[in-house]
Amino acid sequence: MPFKGFGPEALPFFKALAFHQTKEWFEQNRAIYETQIKEPFGELVEELSAAFAKAKLPLKGDRKSSLFRLHRDIRFSKDKSPYKTHAGAVLTRSGGKNDHGLFYIHISPEECFAAAGFYAPEPADLARLRRAIVRAPKPYAKMVDALAKGGLELSSEYDVSRVPREFADIDDSAIVAALKKKSFICSRPIRAARLKSAALIDDLVAFGKDSLPLLRWGWAAVVDER
Repeated sequence: MPFKGFGPEALPFFKALAFHQTKEWFEQNRAIYETQIKEPFGELVEELSAAFAKAKLPLKGDRKSSLFRLHRDIRFSKDKSPYKTHAGAVLTRSGGKNDHGLFYIHISPEECFAAAGFYAPEPADLARLRRAIVRAPKPYAKMVDALAKGGLELSSEYDVSRVPREFADIDDSAIVAALKKKSFICSRPIRAARLKSAALIDDLVAFGKDSLPLLRWGWAAVVDER
């Protein structure tokens, strides 16, 4: 079925789930989750994949591999709440969740947004991204400028206070600031009203186009490092 939007009870479901957090309540309300959140999200991902292909954006996914589970992994967590209070899905070049570079969609009562880039990369990949900045600062600066033209900027939420020791002798302030990043991510809010509309796909394609310079820069740095 074509994506027509998430159901009217999607966000209220998560608000209630945050309060209840019991298997009994969830089973009583499972139909809301399945029909108003999970099924529409699967339709969104697959229709968005087709729209990305048409727009020549190298990102894809499907309802089986792209959606994150609602159940939390509580094995090593002090918080034993069994359910997440948001829904998320990711599209990548291969369609797998663990691919380098991602396009992420997040739906929750607190915030709805799309994000793209390289979130918490493995140490070896983070080192490649940083070396790419030092080796070729102009392409990095060009990428940042391209994001700005689309109204985007790299998040500073995950920046660290000091650059790695191997780059301690660099004194260029712009490069130093870039080397403090542990994630290279940009994002754009999703208006709640758009969640209930097929027009959400157009919004996400527009964000995909605007964030593509970041993904292309990172793919080259991580996969094609010289």
